Amino acid sequence: MSGVRLTAEEVRDVWAILGPQERVAAFQQMERSEADDFFLGLSASEQATLLVALSNGERRLWLRLLAPDDAADVIQQVPEPQRHEFLDMLDEPTRREVSALMAYAEDAAGGLMSPRFARLRPEMSVNEAIRYLERQAQERLETLYYAYVLDRDQKLRGVVSFRDLFAALGAKPIGEVMHKNVVSVPETMDQEAVARVIAQHDLHAIPVVDEEGRMKGIVTVDDIVDVVEREATEDIQKLGGMEALDTPYMQTSMRAMVKKRAGWLSALFLGEMLTASAMSHYEDEIARAVVLALFVPLIISSGGNSGSQATTLIIRAMALGEVTVKDWWRIVRRELTAGVSLGIILAALGLVRILVWQALFHTYGEHYVKVAVTVAVSLVGVVTWGTIAGSMLPFAIRRLGFDPASASAPFVATLVDVSGLVIYFNVAHVLLRGSLL
Repeated sequence: MSGVRLTAEEVRDVWAILGPQERVAAFQQMERSEADDFFLGLSASEQATLLVALSNGERRLWLRLLAPDDAADVIQQVPEPQRHEFLDMLDEPTRREVSALMAYAEDAAGGLMSPRFARLRPEMSVNEAIRYLERQAQERLETLYYAYVLDRDQKLRGVVSFRDLFAALGAKPIGEVMHKNVVSVPETMDQEAVARVIAQHDLHAIPVVDEEGRMKGIVTVDDIVDVVEREATEDIQKLGGMEALDTPYMQTSMRAMVKKRAGWLSALFLGEMLTASAMSHYEDEIARAVVLALFVPLIISSGGNSGSQATTLIIRAMALGEVTVKDWWRIVRRELTAGVSLGIILAALGLVRILVWQALFHTYGEHYVKVAVTVAVSLVGVVTWGTIAGSMLPFAIRRLGFDPASASAPFVATLVDVSGLVIYFNVAHVLLRGSLL
């Protein structure tokens, strides 16, 4: 087997189902020319797991292939006792860069940036700048889209593109060619906010500065793609009513999988027990008008569905920066109108359905018109309430300092189920008094 060579495509096809030792064996059987690209294409957690399993010699070789920001990400995925050992495998300049990056929070701009970027002085001529950039390009710069102009204190003064350089006269100083209005982000800015700034200004890279305006590095669009994918995955998993997974699905142990899902599932189960309590509170009404029980699933599911829709829309709008906590009153007014409109649509459908079924099957007894009106009015109330509650819950959670994505669709549905029953049976008590009740 040792003489068999595998292609990157063959390994990629089976990578997700291989165990740690099998991955090492498959990786070592790849051609070196393909192994480089394959290794660089792995996630930081996959690279870390692979490096831990390799010998020290191989580990040093592959670790030094990574850019400083990527190396920092990988080392942070390594078990704590081994991190110093990994750092010692880097050359001294890279070790200093990686150590500085690891001092930042992982989800901050400083933890995401690369310290290797093209830099120029404002007093340089265009010709001097081009020659200087040629030398810098040999140092594996993160990107050559832009060169950043820094003064002697390393403060960001401007930015110049390669197009600007080649279009300018050779003797012209960089200070006259550069663009002075530079979009930058502070080193402490959250990675999701950085992603929004890059998208808003359509940039390939964005400089990161400290409190004094000194440039520390750049965040590139490929880093942001990874951030957006990771954050979207976490939000989707939370919306499903569970904790976000720390590793890819196929690499998550069964114990971790159960742990991530059991807590929320138990909380939702206990919440649904309130629905049973609400039902028992109205058992006399149900005993006297059994027909009311037929529409309980219809009522509570409609409220839960409308609430889940509203929650999903608001969470996504908050993630994109389209709305903030201060917009809550505008959202209430919009969702009130939407809730009433949606409730009327469902009420009309429910009313027609009951009348048609009564005409065909005589299912609902002599007071079927009152039953139909009760269901219709309840649907308007429950859907409206579900929509408002679902839209406001993310704001409440954000106000408490938690991730709005925690307002999962199952959680909203459970909350609205109980209140939906209360609305339904109180409407029934008013409209059916003296007939069925």
